Amino acid sequence: MAKKIKTPLTEDVIEDLKCGDLVEITGVIYTARDAAHKRLVDLIKEGKNLPFDLRGAIIYYVGPTPAKPGKVIGSAGPTTSYRMDPYAPFLLEKGLKGMIGKGKRSKEVRDAIIKYKGIYFASTGGAAALLAKHIKSAEVVAYEDLGPEAIRRLYVEDFPAIVVNDIYGNDLYEEGVKKYKKK
Repeated sequence: MAKKIKTPLTEDVIEDLKCGDLVEITGVIYTARDAAHKRLVDLIKEGKNLPFDLRGAIIYYVGPTPAKPGKVIGSAGPTTSYRMDPYAPFLLEKGLKGMIGKGKRSKEVRDAIIKYKGIYFASTGGAAALLAKHIKSAEVVAYEDLGPEAIRRLYVEDFPAIVVNDIYGNDLYEEGVKKYKKK
């Protein structure tokens, strides 16, 4: 059974999440991919304000397709997370709490998740149209010039994900392999 969690994320919620837990997220999450991540980090380094508050936030690594008439967003499936690895530790240090994507994270990101009490979720690739049904509103909040990779504020209800990396150093990709390897 999935754990129901709300945003913004708190340390209490993060401490309760373990590698392999299924979750359903309700609340505001933000979208950003590598170009937007670079711009966010540059703003922080320049001492400028960000287009949203990182504290307790979740960033979903997605570049959604355009919305069809009557829909709030098009297909919205996760992108490969490693492209955000150069930026994630810095953003975690500044208050980011959650990330949603697909694929493994670097050792530096996993270490930062432990140090700054963050969490990395995976969502199912190839199910972009189904995931979009959990997105109830979407608005561009920064970098409209990036098109689908602009930063958006999404309101999601029961958005499905699984905990991959928790604050205890566990990694679902490693744990999954261990279960099936012969001794």
